[in-house]
Amino acid sequence: MAAPEESVVHGSKAQDPAAPKDLPALDKLLRDCAPLVAEHGHTLVAREARVLLDTLRTRAVAGGLPRSDIDALPQTLAAQVHDRLQPKLRAVLNLTGTVIHTNLGRSLLADAALQQVLALMVSPNNLEFDLQAGGRGDRDDLIESLLCELTGAEAATVVNNNAAAVLLGIAALAGGKEAIVSRGELVEIGGAFRMPDVMAAAGATLVEVGTTNRTHPRDYEGAITPRTGLIVKVHTSNYQVQGFTAAVDEATLAPIAHAANLPLMTDLGSGALVDLSQWGLPAEPLPQAMLAAGCDVVTFSGDKLLGGPQAGLIVGSKAAVGRIRKFPMKRALRLSKLPFAALEATLRLYLRPERLVQDLPTLRHLTRSQAHIAELAQRLLPAVAAAVAPRYTVETVALQSQIGSGSLPVERLPSAGLAISAADGRGRTLEALAVALRGLPRPVIGRVNDNRLLLDLRCLDEPALLTGQLAALTEALA
Repeated sequence: MAAPEESVVHGSKAQDPAAPKDLPALDKLLRDCAPLVAEHGHTLVAREARVLLDTLRTRAVAGGLPRSDIDALPQTLAAQVHDRLQPKLRAVLNLTGTVIHTNLGRSLLADAALQQVLALMVSPNNLEFDLQAGGRGDRDDLIESLLCELTGAEAATVVNNNAAAVLLGIAALAGGKEAIVSRGELVEIGGAFRMPDVMAAAGATLVEVGTTNRTHPRDYEGAITPRTGLIVKVHTSNYQVQGFTAAVDEATLAPIAHAANLPLMTDLGSGALVDLSQWGLPAEPLPQAMLAAGCDVVTFSGDKLLGGPQAGLIVGSKAAVGRIRKFPMKRALRLSKLPFAALEATLRLYLRPERLVQDLPTLRHLTRSQAHIAELAQRLLPAVAAAVAPRYTVETVALQSQIGSGSLPVERLPSAGLAISAADGRGRTLEALAVALRGLPRPVIGRVNDNRLLLDLRCLDEPALLTGQLAALTEALA
């Protein structure tokens, strides 16, 4: 007896494939999906229907279209429309062990910041309106006094990120002139953002002094000429040079700059506003200390250790900040109303420093004890182990988290989590698990190390967000 004619569909065999003529016309498919059209409109549904029919027609021509796929057209189209409307930017679970993860959105906003953003986005607001004078205002006025109170600065302004703050500061203070920087501080951060390139883009001529590992006060003094416009210090937050080293701190450098009638600008990058050592964390340089040391301009980030939205904060003397605010580039780099609202709300949290650990998610994650995290890992172990068995084994392990985003790169935070190993010991099997975790409704992002998939639980605030997806994970692995 002859075998029935077969065709390949998605790598499997199918009998009695449909022909192109069996596909419905576009108009008929849209009539069959009238409720879908009523919900989403004709334009979107018709566009997705054309794409779907074209795909099925290609398969039918190749003899690989089961008739059941035609019967399921309304359901398939509805799923396709739903997928088309899903955002590309999605919430994920950061179980990498890096608290301020650049690729995962850096700092989480506090509830107060979220509420402020929501309140101001659904209503007109006084972003550039002076409520007392009844006329046009300046958005910087809404936040300047708060920044000055927190840092001790005479003046302040904000732009859309710290790279922009550095670029703007150099352009306004040293455009067309020379800017002096130690060779050991010519850093490159993520995205190939290099200090020499920033200097060139700002219209300043870079003058390097000292060596990679040692720079002395005399190096700065010898480099000052009538063409000098600015001395720049850069906090090397994303690497460390150890051993035979020497650097000139701001307190020593400020008199040298001011004796030559030059402004001193320092870039702190990470943006800590409080002494982290009070919680057992490594200390970071503070804007307050840099201003007290004599810096005319201090720049730092809003979305790293400060715990707010992406922003570049510029604080300093009235003269220097005034020049920066008046520079034409400032308008192109200004902060929009959404991050502005979140930044103001975040900064207000610092008026109550005793509550910061409770109110600021970034600080809460950084200060979470290893014992607390280990207890959470022990509670989650049975459910996770059951979800991935028998292809994987799970155990609780001690881990080392890191702060992230270039902040304190060599420091580690004792942490804990789950280590998942493939029962067959194959890396491909482990990668399949990582793919399945990333494919969950709320993707779970861990890290692979030593042939294990590690889930560091330091940043897991709501365990139910993980356990509630374990059934879907089991299904995906099946």
